[in-house]
Amino acid sequence: MKQQQVNVREVALETLLKIEKNQAYSHLLLNDMITKSKLNKRDVPLLTEIVYGTIQRQKTLDFYLTPFSKRPLHKLEDWVRILLRLTLYQFVFLERIPDHAAINEAVQIAKKRGHKGISGMVNGILRSVQREGLPNVDDVLDEIEKVAVKTSHPYWLIDRWTNQYGLEKTERMAASNLLHPTHSARVNVSRVTVDEVLHSLSEEGIEARKSDLLPESIIIQKGSLSHTQAFKHGWITIQDEGSMLVAHALGVQQDEHILDACAAPGGKTTHIAEMLDHTGEIHALDIHPHKVKLIMQQVERLEIKNVTAQSLDARKASDQFEVESFDRILVDAPCSGLGVIQRKPDIKWTKKEEDIYQLAEIQKEILHSVWPLLKTNGTLVYSTCTVDQEENEENIRSFIHSCPNAHIDETLKDRLPVEVQRTMNENRGMIQLFPGDYGTDGFFISALVKK
Repeated sequence: MKQQQVNVREVALETLLKIEKNQAYSHLLLNDMITKSKLNKRDVPLLTEIVYGTIQRQKTLDFYLTPFSKRPLHKLEDWVRILLRLTLYQFVFLERIPDHAAINEAVQIAKKRGHKGISGMVNGILRSVQREGLPNVDDVLDEIEKVAVKTSHPYWLIDRWTNQYGLEKTERMAASNLLHPTHSARVNVSRVTVDEVLHSLSEEGIEARKSDLLPESIIIQKGSLSHTQAFKHGWITIQDEGSMLVAHALGVQQDEHILDACAAPGGKTTHIAEMLDHTGEIHALDIHPHKVKLIMQQVERLEIKNVTAQSLDARKASDQFEVESFDRILVDAPCSGLGVIQRKPDIKWTKKEEDIYQLAEIQKEILHSVWPLLKTNGTLVYSTCTVDQEENEENIRSFIHSCPNAHIDETLKDRLPVEVQRTMNENRGMIQLFPGDYGTDGFFISALVKK
């Protein structure tokens, strides 16, 4: 039994090390490591908690460790620094693991990977923390740094959000990023009812309920959907409710011709297709050929017939399609992803401020490329899974300024749930969802009409 516990922490260490060294996505690498390590299924939740928790709380953990390490943390070997973090995470944030057990595990791992001096240092640092207690975050004088440490976000990000939204709103948003995300799924109501899906899931031990936000959505309270019969039969799609709102914002009507300009992995594409009820046609584009395959896998699993997918840079869409050939266009633009930190905590450590500027330019290029393809009186929805104003509101305002026939679609409000309508800003044609607002990811949705 003890050997099993050691294995969990060793796998966690190896996973975190690979994420840091390779800038790999945590969710993809974690799944890969679970498979390769042949970990006992009972230990998978603990592994997941340690890996995600250590990444999420990284800055806070480093703040706690710094006074107890004679050498600066960044000068320690990567594996030693990560081992200290994941061990401290356990006895600060996981009540069910005794401090002495976590420390003993860390020392054994240090002995195996390093030499006696390193294991002694690891033991000394952790015992000192245990004996003397944690430093007080409230002693930090710089208000931006205090929030950054308390909520474990990079300084530049808290500073940037504070300039955009104020410190109080920023702290609430950053604190929400530390919460466990809500897990939701979209029912393919063109084939099955929500009640039928809930019954099927219940028979397989999955606890789920109807959503309060969207009629086709269910909230998963316990269990994993990916191996259920409902998933295999194409009755459900795992999707955040903020993402589901995008298809509602588009407001499609039967028999329409739709362009999804940045479609992978296909969640919004297939949602639109289901709303069209097997009529019309959707052209789904993605710049990466392997991601086009992901779209088509979704399409086939859901038994959808009205989607065509191809590999194409959306910035070159105007070279492929005729002017004014689409009734509606969705630009779910490539973005910084700063609205999905709950699910992908590594984003906040891998993204840099200059990435936002580069992405904002690409987003503008895509908008200008696809706009001529939209019919007069047609609707274009621009969405991102970020909360940064430069990628969102500022991009839309800039685009409207440069295109005289582009206007904010004030009827967007009518296509969204009543609960969400109060989040609409004064322009009515834009909405910014923040993490924690409705249990969704951070999402920006705007609608433009061509006049």
